[in-house]
Amino acid sequence: MDEVDVVDGVRGLDRRLLSVLHAHGADPRVAAAARGLSGVGEHGLLWLAAGLAGAAADRRRRGVWLRGTALTAGAHLASMGVKRVVRRPRPAHVEPLVRTAGRHSFPSSHASSAATAVAVVIVVAHGASPGAPLVLAAATAPLAAAMCLSRLVTGVHYPSDVAAGVALGALTARLGARWVVRGHG
Repeated sequence: MDEVDVVDGVRGLDRRLLSVLHAHGADPRVAAAARGLSGVGEHGLLWLAAGLAGAAADRRRRGVWLRGTALTAGAHLASMGVKRVVRRPRPAHVEPLVRTAGRHSFPSSHASSAATAVAVVIVVAHGASPGAPLVLAAATAPLAAAMCLSRLVTGVHYPSDVAAGVALGALTARLGARWVVRGHG
């Protein structure tokens, strides 16, 4: 099996998985939820708002929340930069359920900001109280996963776009974690 066969195989799998997940959007309830999640995730809006709310509510750790919010915004911007380089077109074999801000799909910016936000919430909560990271992760991670899935159900990303976005978000969080918590134990 040569390299071209592997690439073609991955592309075919990407298309088939997207088609299967996108088909769930035929259910009006699923479509409405996917559209809603895609909408609040545009430009990382949900995660940025949550970070700013955390900064407003937790005065003692305001700087940590604000740096975490900035890191989440940074992940979104990094994904946009990668999109400009890779320039992968959005899926054309399915009818999208939402409009998009751009024409390129790799990586998913929604997934990048969602993955970074989950990691940031865990890092920020770590110093708050012993059980806080687990509780906040239990609340945030499923929402982030649902947002990532919404990009497939709405037909605007291939699964590999979402996987790459999650990887980029996780890498961003890993690289920025010390900066986020600097000065706090």
